[in-house]
This record gives sequence, C-alpha cells and structure tokens, in this order.
Amino acid sequence: MSNPEDLNRFIRTRRSLYPKQYAEERVSDEIINEILENAIWAPTHKLTQPWKFKVFTGDGRKVLADFQSELYREVSLEKGVYKEENFQKLKEKPLMASHIISIGMVRDEKERVPEIEEISAVACAVQNIYLSVSAYGLGGYWGTGGITYFEEAKSFFGLEEKDRFMGFFYIGVPNIQREIPARRIPKGDKVTWVEN
Repeated sequence: MSNPEDLNRFIRTRRSLYPKQYAEERVSDEIINEILENAIWAPTHKLTQPWKFKVFTGDGRKVLADFQSELYREVSLEKGVYKEENFQKLKEKPLMASHIISIGMVRDEKERVPEIEEISAVACAVQNIYLSVSAYGLGGYWGTGGITYFEEAKSFFGLEEKDRFMGFFYIGVPNIQREIPARRIPKGDKVTWVEN
C-alpha cells in the first residue's frame, strides 16, 4: 500500500511553475507519456472520458507558437484590441517549455451527462497531470490565456463546435527551487461539518 504522507506532500507542495522558470532541458517523452497515462485515469461520469490532449514538443512548439500568435493577431486586429506584447508572448512562450499539452473537452455525442460534469472530468485529468508533474520533480502550469477562448482555435486542436478548448499545460525542468510558500485560506473558513 502507498504512503498517504507522500500523497499529502505532493498535493500540498504542488505549485504552478511558469516557462520562464524552466531550464533549457528536455523532459523525456516516456515521462510525458506516463503523466498522460495518469491523466486518463481521472474520474468520469458514465465513462465518457471527455479529455482530448495534443502534445507539442521539439519543432512542434514552433508550430504552436506560429499558429497561436497569428490567430491572435488576426482575431484581435478585427476586434480592435491587438497588442504587440501579447503577440510576442504567444510567439515566444511555447519555446521556453519542454512540452505543451493542449487540453480539450470533447462533448459526448449522446450528451448523456451535463456539460459541467464533462468539464469537471477534464479538470480532474489536469489535476492528475499537476500531481504527476510534481511527483517527477518537474515544473508545470495550466494556462488559459491567449487563444483559449477563440472559437477559431478549436479545429487546430481537433475539436468541434460543441467541444471546449480549455487551455494549455506547460511542462519543463525547473531552474528554481520548488519550495515556494503557498497561500491558502484556512480550511476552517471553507469547511462546515454537519454531525447531527
């Protein structure tokens, strides 16, 4: 049997580490495959397993960077909200990570469960990714900026209109100490026990 203290430690020391905090070192594809294997064991109502991942690494990171920066430019110019610094970030950020995993929610054809339950299942899969990244001593974070909410982005990630694109998970080898102080509201302020 596993040690619950290990699980407690992984959960409580999990932190988001960003691409600027990654070394120029590649994580092995074998580790990424193990992390994704853990992801797909997330709970899912009626076993719809709504997650869909696409992994960008090596030169694939540039493919992602070019796609998202150009799409951002096109859509934001049309809306009159274009910012050059946002374009540059979208062009450069993927190149700082070892691997980037796009996160999609594929809607069950029969819509057997409410959409919120499908979104929640994908979020549970992402939590499995977070904990796995922590267990491997890697850095990672789930980002939902840039083109995440652009309908025009969906097809690039293999998603259809009824599906949801839920952002990216960036993974890299940290170039800083992982022990970063956390900020949490005490559980007593968030938890109520009913015993009678």
